[in-house]
Amino acid sequence: MNKKHKRGRSGIVRRLGASLLGAFVFSLGIVPAAEAVPARIIILRHGEKQDSYKLCATGQQRSLALAANYLGKGAANSLFPSGAGPDGIFAITLHTLELASPAAQSWNLPLQLYSIVPLPNQSKKDELTQLNRRTREAAEAVLTDPRWDGKTVVMVWEHHHIADKKLEKQFPGEKVTFRQLFHLDTLPDVPKSWHGGNYDYFWIVDFNKDGSATPTQFTAQKQVFPAPYQAVPSNDWGTPENLPKHSGCKS
Repeated sequence: MNKKHKRGRSGIVRRLGASLLGAFVFSLGIVPAAEAVPARIIILRHGEKQDSYKLCATGQQRSLALAANYLGKGAANSLFPSGAGPDGIFAITLHTLELASPAAQSWNLPLQLYSIVPLPNQSKKDELTQLNRRTREAAEAVLTDPRWDGKTVVMVWEHHHIADKKLEKQFPGEKVTFRQLFHLDTLPDVPKSWHGGNYDYFWIVDFNKDGSATPTQFTAQKQVFPAPYQAVPSNDWGTPENLPKHSGCKS
């Protein structure tokens, strides 16, 4: 075998070894060192739901209210700098897809969908395993893909995988929540769990321009809506929302 062929084979072996090592590290829920870090990540929960597949009327109204007031093009109280919008909008479940769609459509943006959908006869364990994996994949993409370097991304997610101390204890040695994956546990005042009664908050996470994946600031902001969306619940953190009677929303 000539030297050229030897070098070619050794290069393939090195690349294969690196690929296998990366897959092993990722399987442990360890996000690789950041190569590109957004300037800001805006995290929110999906809207109120009717069942496993769709939002209830209140959740649908929340999706429209968010586009009109905070996340959509021309929003009255935009979370983005003047004249700017989100550079990417991420979602994971059907509920999050439904909530994010009006805002994404207003900007003519595709959704970055790390999808998991309810399937017949799927066990809770299998569903949880998929949610864990897809959450890790999304976090890795946000922290390493050059498309999001210095950008603003919005992540509409399932609340247990935003922050949940019980879920984190259930998977020791893994990172399964944004609180872990985005190193929010290094900042003060970040709740250890997303409260089950709250659909109405943004978690806004800021990073320095130095490329570090450790955030520098955390802000929790309540969603408050004027007419015609004033009936959309806006309850304080840690308190139950006051849903209309016969709303059809699943608690």
